[in-house]
Amino acid sequence: MDRQRAAREPMAKRTWNEDTAKSRIASRLKEVTNVVIKDYVRDTDLTGIGTGVAYRVDGVHLYIDIINIKELLETTTADGERAHKRALRFLNNHYRAVRNILLSVDAIQVDFHNQRLHAVFAKPYDDEAARIHKAVATAQLVRDVLVKIGENEEDPLPAAKTRVGIDTGKALAVNNGRRSSREPLFLGNPANQAAKRAGFDTEVEGIFITNNARSAVGWDKVLNDSNTALTDEQVSKSQEKAALDLTVDKVVKDWETDLQNNPIGKFEFTRHTPPYRDLDLETLTPRNSRRQEGTSIYADIDNFTRYVAERIEDDEDAIDVVKTLHVLRSELDGVLYEDFAGKKVRFIGDCIHGILIEGTAATTDDAETAKNAMLCAAAMRSSFAVALRELKAEGIDVGDLGLAIGLEHGFIAVTRLGMKSEMIRCCISRSVLASEAEQQNCNGRQTSIGPKLDQHAPQQLRNLFGSSRKRSDFDYAAAEDALNPKDDSKKSTNNSGSLLKPATAAASGFAFGAAAEPSRTLAGFS
Repeated sequence: MDRQRAAREPMAKRTWNEDTAKSRIASRLKEVTNVVIKDYVRDTDLTGIGTGVAYRVDGVHLYIDIINIKELLETTTADGERAHKRALRFLNNHYRAVRNILLSVDAIQVDFHNQRLHAVFAKPYDDEAARIHKAVATAQLVRDVLVKIGENEEDPLPAAKTRVGIDTGKALAVNNGRRSSREPLFLGNPANQAAKRAGFDTEVEGIFITNNARSAVGWDKVLNDSNTALTDEQVSKSQEKAALDLTVDKVVKDWETDLQNNPIGKFEFTRHTPPYRDLDLETLTPRNSRRQEGTSIYADIDNFTRYVAERIEDDEDAIDVVKTLHVLRSELDGVLYEDFAGKKVRFIGDCIHGILIEGTAATTDDAETAKNAMLCAAAMRSSFAVALRELKAEGIDVGDLGLAIGLEHGFIAVTRLGMKSEMIRCCISRSVLASEAEQQNCNGRQTSIGPKLDQHAPQQLRNLFGSSRKRSDFDYAAAEDALNPKDDSKKSTNNSGSLLKPATAAASGFAFGAAAEPSRTLAGFS
């Protein structure tokens, strides 16, 4: 599907134009002319939800973070191949085990984004307390299983350290992605609150549920539910109530049998010929993975959770939510892919994760990649503003939304994990984690760049971002003014010209350092 998309669309010019953005936005608006909000009923199939459909789902949201993934990536001094291969093997082992558990307990797997799992419990119907107990019992089962798997491997992997967040309530289930990558996405407060509890403190393991969920099962509220884990007694109570027909030993045994019958295979890396736009993610496997220097970008729609929570009960208001999300996310993807030759790895709720690269198959042009990525971030903010205006012009309530953007540069490993028939995308490295952290430290007006990207960025943009490496209102006009301060003819964003030459060449007027050394292509684990 990626190759077909690339063949249909013109080559990216590494530039942004407001008229082009408006044209894309108009097309996306037409796709959601008629939106229907439905209540989730028994056994509704949430796979392949139509673009113009959303389901209101009352359920329990479970987030599980593997909090020692950063530690695993830092087992070597450099962000090297061995660390990446170990991290991918670690994640693949855990994904396959967790997938089997979720299937057995009849939970909805929403997303497995690198080290972070999101699942929803919609059953048993009409019994919120039972759903919460089931989620807690499942979380503890996952935690116990992940400690045990991988113990007999060569080059042994560490046991997974996990932190769980759980909340309950209504959310909107919509289509996540387009074409072949359709899967359910849940929007709303319970998903966000569960994610916050899971990610609150990556040094402390345990199961953390909101006071809202505590009240639903008759447990006392606590002063701070983000740092007060469930007691062993409470977990045991949930296990007793849920009565899961699974044991740790059975899950581990089934996982070992599955692994024996369907071995993972060694992770082997080659370099992709830039840009990432042309990388067909659906062809990747452990033996056909990619690894090279590039830039990771996270762009998150700020205030979106509150925006959804305030509109979820009323159908007309919820329709505006569906239209707004579809247009905004699609346009962010359009800027990344069509304008700046990047590749979307996935949508994560109201956030997009993408990667960009310039150079050759042998060598990444770090300076050109950094500049292109920063221009892409600037263009995303400009397109976001245009999209909000166009949505408002159509009478759509967009609330008070912003855009928080984070970027970092470094080696990036890209592959797919899981079983052949249902593999999931995975893009992991220190720079990927760092770019997400940069984004999470921003408000809805800010863009933040990591220290490695800052080293390679044009001096004009480095000056703009300063020692904090953070800038408010960094849009395409601001980038143009910084790079071409004396050229008044280029200050209009309506006819923005390219500030970046295609592929390997640098824009005139800039000197770049030596290109980075190419990665070695090594065999996988022995």
